[in-house]
Amino acid sequence: MARDLPAAQDFYGAVLGWTFRYASLGRGIAVAELNGVPVAGVGAVANDFAVPVAWTTYFAVDDADAAVARIRDFGGTVGIGPVSFPPGGRAALATDLEGASFGVWEGRVLSDWRVGDGEAPAWLELHTKNAFDAALFYGRVLEWTDDDAGGCEVFYEQDQVVLRHGGQAVARLNSGPVETSSPRPQLRPRWRVHFKVPDLATARATVLEYGGSIVSDDLRPGGTGHVTVRDPDGGLFTLDPTAGRPAPTTLGAQHV
Repeated sequence: MARDLPAAQDFYGAVLGWTFRYASLGRGIAVAELNGVPVAGVGAVANDFAVPVAWTTYFAVDDADAAVARIRDFGGTVGIGPVSFPPGGRAALATDLEGASFGVWEGRVLSDWRVGDGEAPAWLELHTKNAFDAALFYGRVLEWTDDDAGGCEVFYEQDQVVLRHGGQAVARLNSGPVETSSPRPQLRPRWRVHFKVPDLATARATVLEYGGSIVSDDLRPGGTGHVTVRDPDGGLFTLDPTAGRPAPTTLGAQHV
């Protein structure tokens, strides 16, 4: 969610090499692509919703109203929606048990949209107090345990909760120390959005050149590690090297 769509396109195009095309939801929302693969949506709607500029993880659902009801039933909080987006999309914003923000989306999903390990241009990580409790919450809300829902499978792998879709890891849920009321968003429970770049040092320099800022820097010799940054409007995200994240093993995996 951005304030100025052309400014956001300039920044992310320079830092991440994205190109943009307008979505069917109107000229206020654009789909970002990398080498023809959809990566993310950028919409100039932060002012409309009176929310900060931020990257938000959205999960596809068959029925937004039913998903919103489940969020409330299982202890989450619904902040906005469902809101209709012509021609046929509906979305809602919510927070989970620990206060991490996420969205649900009812409508068409691009078939070639990819996130996770391997060649996908982005991946997701939930930083939360208790990953197992979070997996139970999201599993119930998003019906991941329903064999007919076509959603994610949840596994416990090497002290992490890993979400897999079609066998591929698409996100991780990590337990760790969090500060729920911290003035620094990077320390609160949240879905961390990671975007992959071929050269971490170059991307880091471009962030600064185009008006962004560095939040935390774990750039290591050889271009490994990661760098968490803000865009010029304050949107928080993390840069990872394209080849810097090994795929998780499935040995000893336990289905949750």
